[in-house]
Amino acid sequence: MNTGLNSEHPWFVPIGGFLAAGKTTLLCAAAQTLVSEGHRVAAILNDQGNDLVDTALVRGSGLTADQVTGGCFCCRFSDLLEAAGGLAKHHPEIIFVEPVGSCTDLSATILQVLKRDHADRFRLAPLTVVVDPAQARAALAAHANPDIAFLFRNQVEEADLICFSKCDRETEFPGLPTSAPVRYLSAIHGRGVSAWLHEILSGRLACGRATLNIDYQRYARAEAALGWLNYHARLCLKDPIMPALIVGPLFDSLQRELERKNARIVHLKVIDQAESGYVKAAVSGCGQEPIVEGAVDASPAWEHELVVNLRAVAAPERIREIVADSVKALPGSKTEVRLECFRPAPPRPEHRVAHPQKRAGSRQNSAPF
Repeated sequence: MNTGLNSEHPWFVPIGGFLAAGKTTLLCAAAQTLVSEGHRVAAILNDQGNDLVDTALVRGSGLTADQVTGGCFCCRFSDLLEAAGGLAKHHPEIIFVEPVGSCTDLSATILQVLKRDHADRFRLAPLTVVVDPAQARAALAAHANPDIAFLFRNQVEEADLICFSKCDRETEFPGLPTSAPVRYLSAIHGRGVSAWLHEILSGRLACGRATLNIDYQRYARAEAALGWLNYHARLCLKDPIMPALIVGPLFDSLQRELERKNARIVHLKVIDQAESGYVKAAVSGCGQEPIVEGAVDASPAWEHELVVNLRAVAAPERIREIVADSVKALPGSKTEVRLECFRPAPPRPEHRVAHPQKRAGSRQNSAPF
């Protein structure tokens, strides 16, 4: 890929989309493509809490990564810039930036601010919003949860480019409330990933083409409808067990108990990392077969690092109890590193630029192919 990339003004590549849409999978697949061609790549991930499955997965793949936690990028814009500055010592040519899956209004609070105030630091790629076709059908249905529908629709409306994900599993794609161009890919199989990279790094697509007229009180209510849980523990076993045999029973138990107690799953991810390898399982709704990644045949190990990320339409206290009961059934001794369960605080952006800014130096920002 003849990108004309350089590290003096690295590309800032935002990948948005709803919880479990496939953002991290696309990020990792794109990074592997670029690294294999000799490019330097980094990533910044984001969450309302700490101990992210995705950060563990990205770092486990060997990619240089940082994270901004305790709030969305828009509310911690200074932390985002600090993280990008910290990555500068690695001289990345591309920095992938993945915001919280419930976050919207990214154009006004991040992209327009970068265009206005930091055009000398980054070349901005268009805002790609990754869309899971099954999630889209559910969010756009007449009986959709109104809070999820609100967040989903706003994310799609501000996109510069839409990428339907999981095209290895899906064949039907709903119409979306956006004028942005639509692409189709499967990051797991690599289908469409190189073409997406070429397009977003060409400089031909607008970055931050639109800003939202968003009701922040409604936005706060929508995010607060979700209970968020992050759990991190270390397991020490008397007899070695494969990571897959830790993740599988735990994941099954969590799915079963959440559905039995009417805690609607929006996103559930579990990762187990051992010296022999890792296994990750994830779903983006109730009644789904999990998507499994990693070394499912990794050999048994005595020590395991376990992280659970759960977002559900339920009170935090309820999902905390469900997770605690499921974890209790795991074998061996458990050293809890962190358990946090909460509703997100109302979003309060550090900056907000209401109207799209002209992209400075667009000719210089383009990357010839």
